Amino acid sequence: MSIDPGITSRIATNDDRERIQALVFSVLQEFGLQGDPEGTDRDLNDIEANYADRGGVFEVIEDAAGNLLGTIGLYPVDAETVELRKMYFVRDLRGFGRGQKTVARAIERAREMGFKKIYLETASVLQAAIHIYEKFGFKPSGTKRTPRCDQPYVLILNDES
Repeated sequence: MSIDPGITSRIATNDDRERIQALVFSVLQEFGLQGDPEGTDRDLNDIEANYADRGGVFEVIEDAAGNLLGTIGLYPVDAETVELRKMYFVRDLRGFGRGQKTVARAIERAREMGFKKIYLETASVLQAAIHIYEKFGFKPSGTKRTPRCDQPYVLILNDES
């Protein structure tokens, strides 16, 4: 799917695993956060089983040359709730509205998949991401499961919104 001229998104496979982990962990490090391949980030060890096989989706965002620019996942929690996970972009992709476009697509995708709400956790150092989530109506939530995250949010999906 084309996002912008020369930038596309596609469903990730396990063949993308090493590139995805490298991107996610490098962005985390850039913000002073630690990747946790045996804990919080173990979902990236088998992307197909943890996303597609569970009824979710994990996408990679690439340029025309096939360079990995970003990631985003929708991880089913239960029949009504999907968790938005692993939304990370390389530095050169940030600040051009692509995060907003990606979140808008994820929200629409969650609706199409029949989910009633989207849950996410983020870290307070990721201010640009928090701004995007709040712009789309995500509200603070009291539930938190991820050690490196301190900001849980939820978005109730209404048919009319």
